[in-house]
Amino acid sequence: MAIAEKFGFEILHKDAHTNARMGVLHTAHGDVPTPVFMPVGTAGAVKAISNASLEALDSRLILANTYHLYLRPGHERIAKLGGLHKFMSWDRAILTDSGGYQVFSHRDLRSINEEGVEFRSHIDGSRNLFTPGKVIDIQQALGSDIAMVFDDCTPYPVGHADAEASMELSMRWAKKCHDHWKRRDSGARALFGIVQGSVYPDLRKRSAEALLTMGFPGVAIGGLSVGEPKDVMYEVVETTAPLLGWDQPRYLMGVGTPEDLVRCIAMGIDMFDCVLPTRNARNGCLFTSQGRILIKNAVYADDEGPLDPECRCPTCNRYSRAYLRHLFLAGEHLSAVYNTIHNLTFYLDMMRKIREAIELDFFDNWLELMEKRDE
Repeated sequence: MAIAEKFGFEILHKDAHTNARMGVLHTAHGDVPTPVFMPVGTAGAVKAISNASLEALDSRLILANTYHLYLRPGHERIAKLGGLHKFMSWDRAILTDSGGYQVFSHRDLRSINEEGVEFRSHIDGSRNLFTPGKVIDIQQALGSDIAMVFDDCTPYPVGHADAEASMELSMRWAKKCHDHWKRRDSGARALFGIVQGSVYPDLRKRSAEALLTMGFPGVAIGGLSVGEPKDVMYEVVETTAPLLGWDQPRYLMGVGTPEDLVRCIAMGIDMFDCVLPTRNARNGCLFTSQGRILIKNAVYADDEGPLDPECRCPTCNRYSRAYLRHLFLAGEHLSAVYNTIHNLTFYLDMMRKIREAIELDFFDNWLELMEKRDE
């Protein structure tokens, strides 16, 4: 993989029939083809799969969690041990989120003001304060290739006035993050802005315009997949994506299903993360070319066939549905391992095929397939 002296993004091809783009992120830890799905490694490890297996699947970019790594083992300790890449023995690219969503998800443990967010640790109850500057300091100590600004993740449902106040606070924090980053940035990494504004198009527009003015090298769409109906989420993405810079990577945070990825790639989104493939794997829900499979179902008790006949992952090459069902029902740890290998193979292989389809102007076929599945 090529190593970039500075972060960059190239669009190599736009699909002839949709807004889908095929490109590449240039990072200090290698090039990352886009559209890309990032496996989630919350605490510096993607659950139930080794780094060697991720490398074998050609995963180029993973996500780690600022909030969790700050609480345990601590960003200062990780920095002393050589940074997150060395600490977790991962020499490919890492994106760290800002902790805004985790603070949002623990709303009963936090209080928010102009300065930042004071919260109690969900681990030991200790009091902590996240400010825009501190969140940047933490991410720079971790040494991630892509960092995110600190934002206020607006809940759903919410009225326009409250959504506006939340968005404006996020934009003020984004400016503070940007200014703090510029004073300390080495130039080899990137800080992305995050568009907020809930489900209101006028607020999303104002947020996107504010971030573009600040000059971030990439912009994410945040505050979705927090309870809003699926059609509303799609509408927000469709109206927001064109507001973002054409030559910047566009990142949709915390989304989603294979169908979500296909539809949002068609709208011009380049980057995705979600716990769905790994969490579902641990719960026995598996993605296949024939649809989702709940491996615990009795119909698979005597099924000698592979999980997915069209998949060539180690799980499908070696183990039967009957055996995978047995492992899941027996509570064996290997169940999570084998299922995770398969689900991440499904996602990463799907993204590879999508990139090829975009390059050949065949991506509209993927949309037609999604529409047929919805009928």
